Amino acid sequence: MSETLKVTLERPDGAVAILRTDGYINNTGGEEIARQAYSLLGEGTVRLLLDLERTKIVNSIGISILIEVLEKVLDQGGRLAFCHLTPTIEKTFQIMGLAQYARIFPSPEPALAWLRGEAE
Repeated sequence: MSETLKVTLERPDGAVAILRTDGYINNTGGEEIARQAYSLLGEGTVRLLLDLERTKIVNSIGISILIEVLEKVLDQGGRLAFCHLTPTIEKTFQIMGLAQYARIFPSPEPALAWLRGEAE
């Protein structure tokens, strides 16, 4: 398994941004997600979707960094959603409390609708 995480940014519109991950979310992977998320927050984009379709493992340091990102998004009045989680990652996010403050969706379409305020 590769230790490097690739993060691809997509901007479907001015309201939301999608960060698609490919690889292992550990300390360096989490820091890359945080770097891109904080850059988006700095530009005023406060509605973020993390698509983890190509991520199979998130370690404890990666989760702690994702929690920090979530806190910053919420502090700015934004929303954070996740999609394409493996059952193990989804269960871990439930246990760690991420799912309490961010939403988890099976695919990007309903997540984007929720982020835009079109659906609850």
